[in-house]
Amino acid sequence: MVFLRFYLDAKMPNFIRGHVDAFSFFQGVARVVLYDNLKSAVLERYGDAIRFHPKLLELAGHYRYEPRPVAPYRGNEKGRVERKIRDIRQSFFAARQFVDLDDLNAQALDWCTGLAANRPCPEDKTRKVHEVFAEEKPRLLALPDKPFETTDRVEVEVRKVPYVRFDLNDYSIPYTRIQRTLTVLADLAAVRILDGTEVIATHPRSFDKGAQIEATEHVEELRQYKHRARGQSRLDHLRRAVPSVAALFEQAAERGAVLATL
Repeated sequence: MVFLRFYLDAKMPNFIRGHVDAFSFFQGVARVVLYDNLKSAVLERYGDAIRFHPKLLELAGHYRYEPRPVAPYRGNEKGRVERKIRDIRQSFFAARQFVDLDDLNAQALDWCTGLAANRPCPEDKTRKVHEVFAEEKPRLLALPDKPFETTDRVEVEVRKVPYVRFDLNDYSIPYTRIQRTLTVLADLAAVRILDGTEVIATHPRSFDKGAQIEATEHVEELRQYKHRARGQSRLDHLRRAVPSVAALFEQAAERGAVLATL
């Protein structure tokens, strides 16, 4: 039974999301999950001494399965997976048209539950894959009450500029929240920025590089603050040069004049 889903990169967060999405699709977890020796799974290996990626161990502990790397240079142990990648390229992806990632994944899901599930089972050509999977499904480990948390969480130090840098992009924050450490929570759709437990900004997530994502209210608040600051600076200079002008300012304020425009 095949699960196919596309992501915008192959970094660790999406590697973990792929597991969570697959377990949800199968509505269960295999007792053993076999891995090629990629760095997202195996950090070091000396013979039978294996150091797994700690995030993968967290995931395996949450779903109670055994992660098991294939033996190095044993093509026969991972040949079925590599053949399936070839089949996906030829049967699903070749010449396929799609408008965005969501559309592509919707088509992939239809393919998994349709054409791929209805193909003959490799071990028994008289039966369909989905028929054999229905028999095996009760043997899968049950899903936990809650899926594994896949939200990225990063602590970011903000200096003088009211922007938070995350994944090589800059997201605006209120200018009053600079000079402190903030928390970024990001999923595939949105980036939330917290000051303690308070959400101070929410933006659509960008997968560009070097993009500046701004909220209109943040830009306007900053513009008004700078305008007031410039006005106050001019008035302060004038008051220091001509101390008697302070009385004029007081009378203007009493009449409702905007001092920054004087």
